[in-house]
Amino acid sequence: MSDMFVVSTSPHLRHKDSISKIIWMVFLALVPAGLAGLYIFGPASLWVIIAAILSALVTEALILLLRGKKLRLFDGSAALTGLLLAYNLPSDVPLWIPVVGSFFAIAIAKQIFGGLGRNIFNPALAARAFLLISWPTYMTTWAKPFSYPDAISSATPLNLFKEGGMNLSQMGLSYWDLFLGNRGGCIGEVAVAALLAGALLLIALKIISLHIPLSYFISLGLFSWLFPARGGFATGDILFAILAGGVILGAFFMATDYSTSPLTRKGQIIFGLGCGLFTFIIRRWGGYPEGVSFSILIMNAFVPIIDRFTTPRVYGAKK
Repeated sequence: MSDMFVVSTSPHLRHKDSISKIIWMVFLALVPAGLAGLYIFGPASLWVIIAAILSALVTEALILLLRGKKLRLFDGSAALTGLLLAYNLPSDVPLWIPVVGSFFAIAIAKQIFGGLGRNIFNPALAARAFLLISWPTYMTTWAKPFSYPDAISSATPLNLFKEGGMNLSQMGLSYWDLFLGNRGGCIGEVAVAALLAGALLLIALKIISLHIPLSYFISLGLFSWLFPARGGFATGDILFAILAGGVILGAFFMATDYSTSPLTRKGQIIFGLGCGLFTFIIRRWGGYPEGVSFSILIMNAFVPIIDRFTTPRVYGAKK
């Protein structure tokens, strides 16, 4: 009779998917955007991606050795961080930029907090913010799309709108161009079609849900419609607000990071709404034309508070 009982510590319910498998599936879902970036910006983008991933792996290995921890380079976390960082960089940055960024992402934003699952802020976004503040010239100099030589400018649509008040026709672009990636921008953010293909894969596999992305889009679209920029063409232009920058990459692949996003569905909705609000505020009144990275990092800091007030009460326990 005693053989029928197994005594063990929690968790008692387990799933066949491992952390490593989930991370590599996210990596795989991002590959189409990388291939699109390579096609759009040319071979230079490939070297940026390689430099970022290799630097992340080397930094992870060195720090784990120094900490006396077991090497876990094949769990995919360092490689994914390097890939996401590369996707948030212009294609023609000097190669020391992704190297320094990957070091910061792994050493400062991840390992200093204890490693995988313990970091407060998304490592790739923290590194991008660090690079943007430290070397703004390199981080805001955009390469002209390699596959679209007739594009009017290498600047991003958000730059052209914020600084010059240009409309899409003056930019020589259309919504279809924004969707396919015919525009200036970072390597992995411009091809919305490729990003959505990867996002659909993650949703189908139930790796991510739509709570954060949809609430992000609704919040950003609503505020962009209610408080349009005076004198600009994008008065109430919700599609432009969502497609023109890095919202798709941020909403599906970085705001949904398990370690830095809320646990509950209600908390995830609040998180997404906050990301949309801060993105709008930075775009509308801030010094940067884009606000996705900073908005997600700001909301990362609120996650412990959001979890505290949205976690369901344990049955039988008093508040």
